[in-house]
Amino acid sequence: MDGYMTIKETAEKWGIGARRINTLCSEGRIKRATKIGNMWVIPSVAEKPKDERIKSGKYIKR
Repeated sequence: MDGYMTIKETAEKWGIGARRINTLCSEGRIKRATKIGNMWVIPSVAEKPKDERIKSGKYIKR
């Protein structure tokens, strides 16, 4: 498909794991990512979302 990348291609481009890309797609954090059957396709112009995971090792209580 022209203009789209697979999870593996996106992982190589962004320098993060394929499983993380899959999670981002499932959470809807990659704009215009589409699931075709059991495979996600990501637009080649999509931007890498900001990493919002807690990195300090401490959990934020609200």
